[in-house]
Amino acid sequence: MAGQKQRLFSGVKPTGRPHIGNYFGAMRQFLADENVYDPFVMIADYHGLNFIQNAEEMRSLTHGLVLDLLAIGLDPEKVILFKQSDVSAHTELAWIFDTITTMPYLMRAHAFKDAEAKDKEISVGTFNYPMLMAADILLYDAQVVPVGQDQKQHIEYTRDTAEKFNRLFGDTFILPQALIRDEVAIVPGTDGRKMSKSYGNTIPLFGMKDEITKAVMSIVTDSGETHEEAKERSISTGETVMRQGVSFAKNVFEIHKLFRSREELESLYKTHEYNYKGLKEALIEDIEALVEPMRKRRAHFEADPEAVKRIVAEGGEKARAVADAKMRDVRAKIGVTL
Repeated sequence: MAGQKQRLFSGVKPTGRPHIGNYFGAMRQFLADENVYDPFVMIADYHGLNFIQNAEEMRSLTHGLVLDLLAIGLDPEKVILFKQSDVSAHTELAWIFDTITTMPYLMRAHAFKDAEAKDKEISVGTFNYPMLMAADILLYDAQVVPVGQDQKQHIEYTRDTAEKFNRLFGDTFILPQALIRDEVAIVPGTDGRKMSKSYGNTIPLFGMKDEITKAVMSIVTDSGETHEEAKERSISTGETVMRQGVSFAKNVFEIHKLFRSREELESLYKTHEYNYKGLKEALIEDIEALVEPMRKRRAHFEADPEAVKRIVAEGGEKARAVADAKMRDVRAKIGVTL
């Protein structure tokens, strides 16, 4: 139908406290998506069971993730926000997909290869997670799925599974497209590597100002060049004075450019050339300006747990209605409906 929004599906595992890398790399895209697409955002708690096997921890992390998504401004009137475990069709369809999928095919999945390379004991959940992921996406006739370039294989597995099912049982599933955004940021951490909890180099998204200050002040600033070497390179390459300062404060600059335009930063970094403390203080203020309103929204929802439960329950009802309709078709196609 002309003018009809495309359906988008995205799943988020409840893996812990978010940092600004999570926000700029993925979370803020949800806010744009809710105005452009018909979005389904799923808390992937069953996927999380591959990593979290403690009931209280799972409950806490799941509740925390819902708070995080609401805090950044996700509108439950525009987005169907729900828990995977609230829609039993996910695991039912995953089993159906398991029966038409071979082990050699699943052994080509990146997660399996990574686990195998590290000599880990590989759970069945890790081995066949591509089938649960395919079920997650295909249940909702999603046309687009936002992923990073390194996650493109997930969509290829989903498309392969849909094509195979359609070939065996008749046209049933839409083949989704990967939505890989060029503008999605890879945010450096305080040590210059990709920001990651596993590296311990994060700036907490909902941290209090003292936490943010401590993290920003720990950002590594020395590029390894001396002041004279930076000047010499500037002359030989034609780089501006501002770029000399950035060579020393590159990690600060790479984070800072997420908050301000290059034009603004050129003026700031020229004014504070080699004044690392001044640059970091400016970054702290910019982070705080973004985080403070979100921190307040999170506290508002945290103070009303029943409202949060209601939002998730209503999202689950909406998701189940769509998934159950799809499963009625699937059951008829495979012949289990008498």
